[in-house]
Amino acid sequence: MHSMNSYSSAIQLRSDRWSAFRAAAASLTRKATAAEVEKLRATCQELLDSLALIEPYWAFPGMPAFEHLQRMLNHNNFEDLAFAVNRIARGLTTGAYRRRSIPLERDSIDNEEHDDEAMLSPEARALTKPYFEVLIVDDVSEQQERWLKSNVSRMRRPEDPFHYEAVVVKSIEDALIAVLFNHNIQAIVVRPGLTLKSNMDKQILDRYLARAGGQEEIEKLQPENYGPELCRMIAKVRPELDAYLVTERSVEDIAGMDLGICRRVFYNQEDFMELHLNILRGVQARNKSPFFTALVEYSKQPTGVFHAMPISRGKSITRSHWIQDMGAFYGPNIFLAETSATSGGLDSLLEPHGPIKEAQELASRAFGSKQTFFATNGTSTCNKIVVQALVRPGDIVLVDRDCHKSHHYGMVLAGAQVCYLDSYPLNEYSMYGAVPLREIKHQLLTLKAAGKLDQVRMLLLTNCTFDGLVYNVERVMEECLAIKPDLVFLWDEAWFAFARFNPTYRQRTGMNAANTLRDKLKTAKHAEAYEAQQATLKDADDETLLNTRLIPPPTSRVRVYTTQSTHKTLTSLRQGSMLHVNDQDFKGEVEQSFHEAYMTHTSTSPNYQIIASLDVGRRQVELEGFEFVQRQIEAALSMRRAIADHPLLSKYFKVLTAGDMIPEEYRESGVTSYYDQEQGWTDMWDCWEKDQFVLDASRVTLLVGGTGWDGDTFKTDILMDKYGIQINKTSRNTVLFMTNIGTTRSSVAYLIEVLVEIAKSLDDLLDDASKMERRSFDNRVSNLMENYPPLPDFSRFHDAFRADDVTAEGDIRTAFFLAYDEKNTDYLDLNGTLREAMDAGETVVSASFIIPYPPGFPILVPGQVVSQEILSFMRALDVSEIHGYRPDLGLRVFTDAALKRVRKKNLSSSPE
Repeated sequence: MHSMNSYSSAIQLRSDRWSAFRAAAASLTRKATAAEVEKLRATCQELLDSLALIEPYWAFPGMPAFEHLQRMLNHNNFEDLAFAVNRIARGLTTGAYRRRSIPLERDSIDNEEHDDEAMLSPEARALTKPYFEVLIVDDVSEQQERWLKSNVSRMRRPEDPFHYEAVVVKSIEDALIAVLFNHNIQAIVVRPGLTLKSNMDKQILDRYLARAGGQEEIEKLQPENYGPELCRMIAKVRPELDAYLVTERSVEDIAGMDLGICRRVFYNQEDFMELHLNILRGVQARNKSPFFTALVEYSKQPTGVFHAMPISRGKSITRSHWIQDMGAFYGPNIFLAETSATSGGLDSLLEPHGPIKEAQELASRAFGSKQTFFATNGTSTCNKIVVQALVRPGDIVLVDRDCHKSHHYGMVLAGAQVCYLDSYPLNEYSMYGAVPLREIKHQLLTLKAAGKLDQVRMLLLTNCTFDGLVYNVERVMEECLAIKPDLVFLWDEAWFAFARFNPTYRQRTGMNAANTLRDKLKTAKHAEAYEAQQATLKDADDETLLNTRLIPPPTSRVRVYTTQSTHKTLTSLRQGSMLHVNDQDFKGEVEQSFHEAYMTHTSTSPNYQIIASLDVGRRQVELEGFEFVQRQIEAALSMRRAIADHPLLSKYFKVLTAGDMIPEEYRESGVTSYYDQEQGWTDMWDCWEKDQFVLDASRVTLLVGGTGWDGDTFKTDILMDKYGIQINKTSRNTVLFMTNIGTTRSSVAYLIEVLVEIAKSLDDLLDDASKMERRSFDNRVSNLMENYPPLPDFSRFHDAFRADDVTAEGDIRTAFFLAYDEKNTDYLDLNGTLREAMDAGETVVSASFIIPYPPGFPILVPGQVVSQEILSFMRALDVSEIHGYRPDLGLRVFTDAALKRVRKKNLSSSPE
C-alpha cells in the first residue's frame, strides 16, 4: 500500500484506498487459512485506519456508515462487510451516490444496474439534479450534529434545482483541510462555535495548510475573529465557493472586516429555510450560463429565415439529397442553433448588451479579472487586440524572443520598436527555457540609462511556456514596476487557463498576481518597506540593482492583461479564447482604443457555438474545476511515477524534471524533482511559492533520444501511426505529453503500456542485432543525446532598422513591409551562397520570419542580422517543416541597396 507521500492529492488517495479495501474485503469471504484471514483482517484494518483520516470530510458514505464497517470487521461479519464496502466503492467510482441513496445492507432492495453513471444516456444525466455538499463548521456533539443535519434535510423541496448533503467539522483547521480534500463542497456555513485546532495528523496539516497561509498565520487568529478569518482564508484557496457566516456579534463589529467569500451574514438565528434558499441561490449564480441558455431557447423557436446562412435551422441540409450524412453526424440541434441574427434573445459579440455581456461578466468573476472578453478565432487574435490597443507606433516593447508567432506579427501591425529578450537555452534538449528576471531588469536599466524609459510601453512574456515553465509573475511585475512604475504587462497564458482553479497554480497567474499586487501597494507596510529600500539604494549602480529584489513604489499602476486559449485546457470548442483585463487605467486611457482593436480583429459573424461553449466551460470550472484540475495533475504525476519506477522504461526513456529544465540559480527552494522513488512526492507548494521558475507538473516532457528516434519520428511514426496516441510538441530528442481536465487514468495506463511495448521491442531488436546494427543504433542515440546544435541567441537588428547603437530595439514593421517589394530582396542558398557571403564577412539580413517546427518560434525575424550561430543551427536542423524558408531558393534576405536606402532615409529624418 502506497504511503500518503505517494499521492499528490487526497482525491486519488481516497479512490485507491477504497478500491484496495474492496479487494481485501472480498478476499475475506473466500475460503482461507486462519493465518490468511488474520493477514487480510490486518490489511482491512490498516485501510480503515488510513481512510479514517480523510472520510470525516465527505458526506458519503458518512461517518455512521464508516463506523458500521468497523463494527462488522470487529465482529468478523465478512460477508456483510464485503457487500457494504463494494457498494461504497462502486458508488464512489460511478457517482451513483450523487443521484440516490445507496443502502449498504445485503437484504435491501436495490438495482445495482443503475449504479453505473456510464449506463445513463446523456439526456437522462442532464435531467438529474446536480449534487453537492455543504460544509458546516461548528464544535458540536454527535447529537447536535445529527440535529443540524436533520434540519438541513427537512428544508429540501421537490422544486429545488439541486440536491445537497451536509458535512460537519469542528475547527478552522478541519474546515481548511475539508475544502482542499473534498471537491464536492460548494458552500460553507460558519457557525459561532468553531474552534481553532484539529485532531488531524500533523504531517497532513503541515502539508495542506500552507496553501491557506500556513500554521503561523492560523496561530495568530483571535477567537472573536474565527468566523470572518475562516471565510477570508477559504477565499485564498477556493475563491469560487460561497460562505455564510452565522454570528453573535453586532453589525458594527462585522462591518469593514474582510469576509472573503462570505455572501451573507446571519445574526444569531436558526432560520434554516432562509439559509437553505441562500445556499441554492449561491450555487445557481455559478450554474448560470446565460448565452448557452439563450441559444437553447432560440433553437426551440419557430422562425422564418430571410437572412444570411442557408445552414441556419438546418434547412439547406434537410432539403438536400447529397449531404444527409452531415446532418446525421452532427444531429439537428447544432443547426437549429445556427444563425447570423443578434435578436430573438441572442446578442452581438461586438456590442454585447444581453446574454453575451452577462456571460463575459460571469467569466470575469470566475477568472478574477476586472473585464473579460470572448474571442472566437483563437488567442492569436486576443494577442493582436491587446498589442494594437496599447502599443502606439514607436513604443518600445520587451518581448521574449521564443513567444508565439502571433506576438511577432502583432509587433509588425502596431509598429512597435521591439526589444527581444533571450530565454536561457536548454541545448541538450533543443528547447528554450524562459527569460530570467535579471535579463529583463538589465534591458530596462539600459533603456533608462539611454533616456528611453518613457518610450517603454509593455513587457510581453509567455506564462506558462509550451514546455511548462512558469514565471514568478508577482515578483516579475514588482521588480519591473520598481524601474518603470507604469509598465503594461501582457501574459500569454494560452496553455494556463486551468491554473486559476488550483490553489498552488493560481498564485502564478496574471490575474491573481495583479489583484494581490493591487492590495499590497495600498498597505502601510509596503510603503515603509519601499521607503527603507530607497534609502538603502540611493546612488546604487546597475549591478547592485540587478542583484537586489526591488520593491515598487506605492504609486505604481497595476496594468495587466492575460490571454487564454480556453479551448486548449478547459471545455470549449476549438478557437474559443478569453482575454482578461486588470488595468487600473483601462477606463480612462485604453477603453476606446481597445474597442477599436477588438472591432478590427473580431469577426462580424462570430460562431455562436463557440461562444456558448465558453459560457458553459466557465460554468463547469466554477463548479468542478477544483476537482478536475486536481485529477489532471494527479494523472500526470502518476505517469511520472510509473515511468521512473519501471526498470525497463528507464533504459530508453527519462521524464525531465525541474532540475533538468530549470538551472539551479532559479530554484531557490532547492527542489529538483516532484517525485523521488525513496521519499515519494515532494509538496509542490514550497517551490511554487519561492522559485523564479517552476515546472507545470501537468506536462510530462519525455526524453526519447535513448530509443534512437528523434522526437518528430517518435511522435509520427511510432505514437500516432502505430498506436493512435496524439501529441502536439516535440524537440530534437523529446516529446511532450500534456494532460488536461479530460485525461483519464485509463489513458495514462494505455500510454504506459505502449511505452513498455516499445521498450520491449527495442530490447528484442538489440538482442538480435548484428555488430554493425548495434553500432548504427548507438550512433543514432549519440547523435541525439550528445551531438546537439547549440541554440542561438537573438543576434541584433541591422542598423537600418535601429534608431541608434546604444539600445537593442528595432523597427520590425519597416523591415516586414520592405520585403513586400521583390526588388529589395534576394535568395541565398543555405549551404552555398549564404555561407560564402558570411565567411567573407558580409552582413546578411533576413527579410522573413524563419520558423522551424520544432521548436516552433522564429529563429530569424525581418531585419535581423544572420549570425554564424544561427547559420550553424539552421544547417544542423533535421526537421522537415521550416516556415519562411524555401529549400528550392534558399533564405530570403535584403539587398545591400535596400538596406542603404532605408539607412539613408532614417538618417535624413532623424533630428540633428
